[in-house]
Amino acid sequence: MRKFLLFLILPFTQICASGQGLLNRQDDTIPPQVELIYERGLRYLAENQNEQGYWNDGSSGSEPGVVGLCIAAFLAHGEDPNNGPYAKTIRKGIDYIISKQNKNNGYIGNSMYNHAFAAKALAESYGVIDHPEIAQALKKAVDLIVTSQKRNRSGGWRYNPESTDADTTVAGCQMVTLFAARNAGISVPDETIKKGLAYLASCRGSDGSYGYTNSAGGKPTLTAIGSLCLSLAKETDSRGYKASLAYLSKKLDFRERYYPYYYEYYMAQALFHADEELWAEWNTKNTRYMGTIQAPDGSFRGNQGEAFSTAGALLSLALNYRYLPIYEK
Repeated sequence: MRKFLLFLILPFTQICASGQGLLNRQDDTIPPQVELIYERGLRYLAENQNEQGYWNDGSSGSEPGVVGLCIAAFLAHGEDPNNGPYAKTIRKGIDYIISKQNKNNGYIGNSMYNHAFAAKALAESYGVIDHPEIAQALKKAVDLIVTSQKRNRSGGWRYNPESTDADTTVAGCQMVTLFAARNAGISVPDETIKKGLAYLASCRGSDGSYGYTNSAGGKPTLTAIGSLCLSLAKETDSRGYKASLAYLSKKLDFRERYYPYYYEYYMAQALFHADEELWAEWNTKNTRYMGTIQAPDGSFRGNQGEAFSTAGALLSLALNYRYLPIYEK
């Protein structure tokens, strides 16, 4: 099933240029421990999703952004969303996200975090799932992100569409969603990307680290977010970007205490796009770590609930598969 999905989501020219070797890499070089962790995690998510499409984990499992991350975890493993063993799980999640969208303004959920991660799942599903409502829902979601930035004096985003201040975590997830939407063929204004990158740059310190609302107090998670956005924008030649990479390269043993899976999710992508050898070193450490903390039922525990934690943990390993277009270099 995963080979089938690969042909759906990778550009035809990339498939032709890589030929059978790409499929062999996907099938033959996945570390066995990664596959074991991932399969157990997906099984847990599938078995614990309710009929409404979300997760009753006593925490954030009903938030559309968390549902979006769970969907992304399945798609990132190359699961066929139309006929595969997890097709029903994926489609229920998509239906739930769409049901939580405001039909008038396109807002999904009750925060821009929810909106971004839910919209990103729609972007990653668009074109690979036969679902008549995804296109319109995604376009409305993107329009809301664009119009929200226009109201924001910082050129970024914060907790709700009317916010006039910004921070790097909310701004970063909107930017990644916009890049995912572009990959899906949705129009995103260049000016929106430019202003978002400028805001993030204003939060980068002289050592390359990114702060929360300004350049002070830089942290690895925030730096990974900022670096990833520059990589997706193909703007990696600046001194600032290189300083950020140098900063992250010294943090390969770092573990975030309060939002661990949010950190791993972004660190994996930032390092992969920046330096594949550096990512490989970090990935080995991360795989070993994830293998030690996965619960017997396949879940990952955390203060944000099992659905979020499990999806985040799996997505930190998803660069081993590289099925999603957002993972293309």
